Amino acid sequence: MDQMVTGLDGLLGVRLDEASADRVQLRVPVTPALHQMFGIVHGGVYCALVESAASLGGARWLGADGRVVGVSNQTDFLKAVSDGELIVVSTPVHRGFSQQLWEVKITDSDGQLIARGQVRLQNLRPGGGRPH
Repeated sequence: MDQMVTGLDGLLGVRLDEASADRVQLRVPVTPALHQMFGIVHGGVYCALVESAASLGGARWLGADGRVVGVSNQTDFLKAVSDGELIVVSTPVHRGFSQQLWEVKITDSDGQLIARGQVRLQNLRPGGGRPH
């Protein structure tokens, strides 16, 4: 797939490897533009990547039934990185009528876990549809 994306993800240099209703994989080259003042990737970058990967998967799953918005993003930073590449993989934990929960793992090119997070998404359905 290897597609460039737009918006904030485009500014971060995100490349889309895979995007389905069951798994999303993104890649991001680590450049000085992503660093905070001490020369390591800014924590906000990890939060943004977690949100993007979860939202993309959730949107693919919901499809034409509506759209999704993040309502909670909890991200843990585990290891500092200053160069190389980040690989972001998102998978669903729960998918219900009104909400979804996605887990996201960010590793470096050696497979070491750098950050992990989860995002709760609200499913917004046209007309506020209710389950039958």
